[in-house]
Amino acid sequence: MVASVALREENTFEDAAIAQTRGEVIARYRQLRAISKQHHSNVLKFVSGDAMMRHARRLGLVQGGTLVLDDIEEMHLAFDLAIHTAEAGRSRAIDRYAGSAQLAPGSDEALVLEAMCRARFSLVRVERRHEAAGLIVKDLIRKIEHWLVDEGLESSVPDGSVMATRLYTPERFSMTAGVNIPVLFDLMAEVIDEVPQLRCKEINEAIDDRRFAEAFYRVAIADGTMAQVAYQDVPVWSKN
Repeated sequence: MVASVALREENTFEDAAIAQTRGEVIARYRQLRAISKQHHSNVLKFVSGDAMMRHARRLGLVQGGTLVLDDIEEMHLAFDLAIHTAEAGRSRAIDRYAGSAQLAPGSDEALVLEAMCRARFSLVRVERRHEAAGLIVKDLIRKIEHWLVDEGLESSVPDGSVMATRLYTPERFSMTAGVNIPVLFDLMAEVIDEVPQLRCKEINEAIDDRRFAEAFYRVAIADGTMAQVAYQDVPVWSKN
């Protein structure tokens, strides 16, 4: 049974890891991360070249029909949108992949894919380090905390930092879907200007709209925020 997406009581996170050493948590994280990377590679086969170019174009990465990147890292944002979002009337690539995957019920592969299908775009603030491993982050919109395990973020992001990311929870801890963007006040103000059509919605409803994440990514690319971000794993994608 999949663990709760977010646990509200602060000490629940620490209690959950009392019997786990840092090594055990990290080992489990690496195991699940390896599975998620395989799913990620597989789901990209359900994204057409035309669909990928549409997402890249909306992010300002296409000029005259040609993909133009200042940094290959920018493609992570197009991958994220192509996998986890869809226009009205269209299915998401992650859901099409999940519908075709033949996974053993209860297996780690099924557990991770189910969690990936429920991934949500979030604005989170790093509250503190977890006693065993990872970070305690607070979703600033939904007002809930997550135990986030990510070796790269744990070693590089200080307490108090705010970032935009997409989270999913295959275990007691959460993981990122591969995207994280530093968030400053100026960036947030620009994003709000980018999506005036969402102003009539409550913020906790607007953040689940695909256009919200799209606007964040577009602004982050345009103002150079993505130049501050580095990813260790670049997804493999082909137009074929």
